[in-house]
Amino acid sequence: MPPVYLDNAASTRISDDVLAVMTEVMQTAWGNPSAQHPQGAAARAHIETARRRLLEAFGDPPGDHALGDIVWTSGCTEADALAVLGAARVKPGSIVVSSIEHPAVGALAARLGESRPAVHVEPGPDGVIDPEVVAQAAQGAAVVAIVMVQNEIGVVQPVAAIARAVRRANPSCHIHIDAAQAFGKIPLDASALGADSIAIAAHKLHGPKGIGALWLRAGAVLEPLWVGGGQQGGLRGGTQDAPGAAGLGRAAERAVAALPQARTRWLELAARVTAHLTERGVAFRQLVPDHRRAPHILALGIAGVPASALRTVLASRGVYISTGSACAERDGHGKPSAVLVAIGLAPDTGMCRLSFGLDTTAEDVDVAARTLGDVALELAASRSRSSS
Repeated sequence: MPPVYLDNAASTRISDDVLAVMTEVMQTAWGNPSAQHPQGAAARAHIETARRRLLEAFGDPPGDHALGDIVWTSGCTEADALAVLGAARVKPGSIVVSSIEHPAVGALAARLGESRPAVHVEPGPDGVIDPEVVAQAAQGAAVVAIVMVQNEIGVVQPVAAIARAVRRANPSCHIHIDAAQAFGKIPLDASALGADSIAIAAHKLHGPKGIGALWLRAGAVLEPLWVGGGQQGGLRGGTQDAPGAAGLGRAAERAVAALPQARTRWLELAARVTAHLTERGVAFRQLVPDHRRAPHILALGIAGVPASALRTVLASRGVYISTGSACAERDGHGKPSAVLVAIGLAPDTGMCRLSFGLDTTAEDVDVAARTLGDVALELAASRSRSSS
């Protein structure tokens, strides 16, 4: 039987229709999009089609009343850097982030903290960040950056409420949202979020790696990360990736259209996993309740089971997931997870993250659940024997 892949929060398989769109662009519009001849015009046309598709997926259709525009990047990490660094270079002040950010923002804030204050806000025991705590920290800040869906456990943050609270405290602060795990997974309307910038990546949406985007509100001012030929209004110099943009535009359109049905199906798949583990008598807890998590991420804490051993044994049996721990792994290669510490996960509890894609089947999930139950019980029994 082929391996079961349930690590879609890390990356997804590119869809056939996205691949077809990209192949067409590569084969028919290979010119430089900045070139003033028909081949350049053909590449530009594909980029503009992708821009329209992506803006519509953001809930900000292009036209006279559009709130923002798209800056194409190499991925969400670059989009985060352009927003956070770019805004910080425009205005003095602190950088406010949560303690449970993806490293694309968390490590960036730490680097900026060497030259200006970096303020970290902590989530509550449920993993949710209090908007008023962020607003208090944002007084005098240049940038506030908050992840919309936390990548390890899938908890959804109240980013619209955070943006409103920050605006009251500091109207000129740049508000950035990392939406890598949110876009196409939960409803996202740029016009309602109140953010100045929103970052996404194609490979989380059954699109290609190496392409991402930053939605940037009209009037928001950023300094570019580098200079070059002046492409994209001077915000990102370099030849634009027409095939990648086309792939992201199609992937975004597809993900948003599929979301209502996908959400229901993902919740049903998660319920199959937890029902099977309960039936087997596995000691586990769901780390984020259904009403507070993105539906494609199911994070479980399994008592008495080391995360590294769980991941290794599951992979050896053809089930691919992600794991984490609230304590450093004994082999010295791991480190405590800030989010798992924040929600009070016991040090002897291993976390496993099962994440679903549009192509995940019930059969995949049933195989994974059976294997996870077997491995969890085996590891718990082995640990019990070794400690007795």
